[in-house]
Amino acid sequence: MDNKPIVILYIEDNSADVVLVEEMLADETTLSCTLENAPDLAAGIERLEAGGIDLTLLDLSLPDSHGLETFFILKNKAGGMPVIVMTGTDDEALAVKAVQAGAQDYLVKRQLDTNLLVRAIRYAIEREKLLASLRQAFEQIKTLRGFIPICASCKNVRDDKGFWHQVEAYISDRSEAEFSHGICPECAQKLYPDLLKKFPSGRLL
Repeated sequence: MDNKPIVILYIEDNSADVVLVEEMLADETTLSCTLENAPDLAAGIERLEAGGIDLTLLDLSLPDSHGLETFFILKNKAGGMPVIVMTGTDDEALAVKAVQAGAQDYLVKRQLDTNLLVRAIRYAIEREKLLASLRQAFEQIKTLRGFIPICASCKNVRDDKGFWHQVEAYISDRSEAEFSHGICPECAQKLYPDLLKKFPSGRLL
């Protein structure tokens, strides 16, 4: 992680919980961060849309939203930003469901301490970076779709501009596939019958 302070948004209407998290982060010297608070989901979404937030701590019971729907609404607005659910003892099961739905982690408030909070924040940000890298890699993989014009005789392929290419070159340019050449038994028998007799296994390669 770089030296740029992490900007954390805590969507929580209980001021005592906000102060507790604020104090924990203030005591931590290895993590440079700034904590902002939004007292309800609407205010949280408005702050997220303004930009500059790196991670969100989310209470599932807010004045204007309750339960798992709170996470779904936020996640829809937050895009790929990591979200950690902050939960009381009575809604831990909901927090688990939120993680299954895409939250990076959940923290039970009564068990919270500085080490647990800081570790969860670090891991959530690093996991989200990894997921973003994987998503980008998948987006960069080119796939072949639709009809491919191929010569019935030589098997060359015609591109969108009307030029013909060897099938290997055509596929390699449009995907991550690599080719290794051999010869199938039928072609070997047809092209090299005498040579094939020297290989009892029936394979030239």
